[in-house]
Amino acid sequence: MGLPECGIIQDLWQQKEQPIFTTRAHVFQIDPSTKKNWVPASKQAVTVSYFYDVTRNSYRIISVDGAKVIINSTITPNMTFTKTSQKFGQWADSRANTVFGLGFSSEQQLTKFAEKFQEVKEAAKLAKDKSQEKLETSSNHSQESGCETPSSTQASSVNGTDDEKASHVGPADTHLKSENDKLKIALTQSAANVKKWEIELQTLRESNARLTTALQESAASVEQWKKQFSICRDENDRLRNKIDELEEQCSEINREKEKNTQLKRRIEELESELREKETELKDLRKQSEIIPQLMSECEYVSEKLEAAERDNQNLEDKVQSLKTDIEESKYRQRHLKVELKSFLEVLDGKIDDLHDFRRGLSKLGTDN
Repeated sequence: MGLPECGIIQDLWQQKEQPIFTTRAHVFQIDPSTKKNWVPASKQAVTVSYFYDVTRNSYRIISVDGAKVIINSTITPNMTFTKTSQKFGQWADSRANTVFGLGFSSEQQLTKFAEKFQEVKEAAKLAKDKSQEKLETSSNHSQESGCETPSSTQASSVNGTDDEKASHVGPADTHLKSENDKLKIALTQSAANVKKWEIELQTLRESNARLTTALQESAASVEQWKKQFSICRDENDRLRNKIDELEEQCSEINREKEKNTQLKRRIEELESELREKETELKDLRKQSEIIPQLMSECEYVSEKLEAAERDNQNLEDKVQSLKTDIEESKYRQRHLKVELKSFLEVLDGKIDDLHDFRRGLSKLGTDN
């Protein structure tokens, strides 16, 4: 740390200068070689404050990054703060032989800083005007006292008596003495101010030398930063291309996921249909197991029916023959009646069997 920086930090610690406004911003300085590019003076946002020096009646913008003073700018009435963008502003400092730039996080902070800069600029102008008025007043008083003293003494010596001379000369000497005392005090203050200005000038020279060295070092590192920036830009382009490829792959994956979802739904529908078909197939298999038995029963019943029909036909033939036999031979009527009765009983049984068989067939048809 240099001597001027130590003095600034010591003044801040001893509270010789009072902060009147504080904010945070990224600090930049103009590149001394190109006068176009900005060189960052801080790696991150730092505290930037307006300070008022009571003893010197001056205003300064000071910013300290750790143990390093990166801004030490005394505000003069001819300075101008310019907004170059919504969040960036700058001002030129002829004493520091550089241009400072501040990058804020919001437009509101930039507006407040610019308004405060204008207020401090007006206050510095008023302070300068007051100091000039004091110097002019003191010089006028000294000129008036120098001019009036000879005339008064001359008038008294020509027109007045010795008593009058004494009465006129006494107050003039007192006035001159007081004016001389005031001039001595002003000269003492001027000498002290000259010493302060010399110290401040030496400080500014050292600060300028240090800033020149820092700017030269910054200029040397600009090329390296440009190379790093080019490498980072190429890497950024490569990463962007990779991101585009990954986004395209993600979109394809999403489309495949949608297709898989549709396929899962279709598979679930097919599985449900398959379960229904399996249930139907089981029912059909059960029915297919019953069908051969039913077919065999049906064949058996049809055979019995045919046999019964043949028997019935035979019986009818017998009835017909019996009738003829009755007509032919009445004496055999009783015997025929007995046979007929037995035959009718047999026939009734057969008919009952036939009816039972028909009921079985109708029931089987209803069940199927």
